[in-house]
Amino acid sequence: MVETITAFWAQYGNILLEGTWETLVMVAISTALAYLIGVPLGVALIITRPQGIRPHRVFYEVLGWIVNVGRSLPFAILLVALMPFTRLLVGTAIGVKGAIPPLVISAAPFVARMVETSLCEVDAGVVEAAQSMGASTLQLVWKVYLPEAKPSLVLGGAISVVTILAYTAIAGMVGAGGLGNIAIQYGHSRGVTSLMWVTVVILIVFVQIVQLVFNRLSRSMDKRLDRSSKPVGFFALFSRLTHTK
Repeated sequence: MVETITAFWAQYGNILLEGTWETLVMVAISTALAYLIGVPLGVALIITRPQGIRPHRVFYEVLGWIVNVGRSLPFAILLVALMPFTRLLVGTAIGVKGAIPPLVISAAPFVARMVETSLCEVDAGVVEAAQSMGASTLQLVWKVYLPEAKPSLVLGGAISVVTILAYTAIAGMVGAGGLGNIAIQYGHSRGVTSLMWVTVVILIVFVQIVQLVFNRLSRSMDKRLDRSSKPVGFFALFSRLTHTK
């Protein structure tokens, strides 16, 4: 058994390490860029909705329609359809570099809805109290909505990361690199099923680690789980709104 594992690692170890690194790079960069786009979109959706702090029916419906269209497109189809744009943008449609643009474009609408859902959970009374103190829209977003929604945003982040990880495996079907490409190239095309199952195990372990870390981080931020904590009071809210740092 030990000899078999040693022989397997000697033959495929470098391939697995390279594929794992490529997957991590794709997930990290795509997640960061997707949130850079998705968070402002989610914030725009929450503040312009009919019950929002700056309701704007036309803007909300148009933006919501765009986000819904982005979420409804299957990633495999989007990946192929965006190849000309990807080549124009980054110079190639394959490899890690070629996978990032479609990953971001596909994940950003998903992130936007996740952010909107998280911000919807913020207590309306806290928002109204901040408004009564004369808080601006930027202050309401930066010092009320986002801080109050942190636990939910973190849990949503775990879902987003896992979703993007699944997308990278699909991107491997068209030569994007990473563990998905290894599973297709070796497991399917060359019949090395053992290598394919190892990639599956690595992906499962990665998902479990992400979920565990984000769950613990969310619990550490959730005031509702702290029996000694109290709801945000007037003076605490006033201090947050007037804090300049």
